[in-house]
Amino acid sequence: MLTVYIDFKAPASYLARAPTLVLAEETGTAIQWLPFSTRQFAIPEKQPDETVGDSHRRVRALARRDTHLHYAQIQGLEMRFADIPAGSDMALAAMSAIDGDPLPFMRAAFAAYWSDQADLNDPQIVTSLLHICSIRYIDPQRELATLHAIREGAIEGGIFETPFYKIDDQLFLGREHLPWIRNIIMN
Repeated sequence: MLTVYIDFKAPASYLARAPTLVLAEETGTAIQWLPFSTRQFAIPEKQPDETVGDSHRRVRALARRDTHLHYAQIQGLEMRFADIPAGSDMALAAMSAIDGDPLPFMRAAFAAYWSDQADLNDPQIVTSLLHICSIRYIDPQRELATLHAIREGAIEGGIFETPFYKIDDQLFLGREHLPWIRNIIMN
């Protein structure tokens, strides 16, 4: 089994979903999707008195955004970055409580965040996404403790960002490691 930690607001998680599903289908590997809340930062605006360090952080953030947008275009995904990143904890908490296949909800949550810039910390938005996906009622507020417990366990296990992959007790950060993961699965 391949365990994948994701966050709906993390651009790298959004871009990793489709290639990860392709890998799983091609290798016949089951995936356990787990929520992991990350911290996303707004791209700093250029300041007239910015230091070299401030400039470096701003240029790197713009380059990361542009790289994500490039890969979204290659995958045919709509990807709009908000000026101020919204939250995702309520949606991640709801995902932790889904019995069965979480993919319909994941698709809906990623699309809501990256196409519509929805605040996935809003219980009404999350409840609406669950309803659209025909998932029984889940109270995301009640599931926050589960989300926090999953996150704490993941941190203890060496997880610190998303997408993070775990297979055969080996950890990999980022979709760029999918060829290596494929090799582990196939051998």
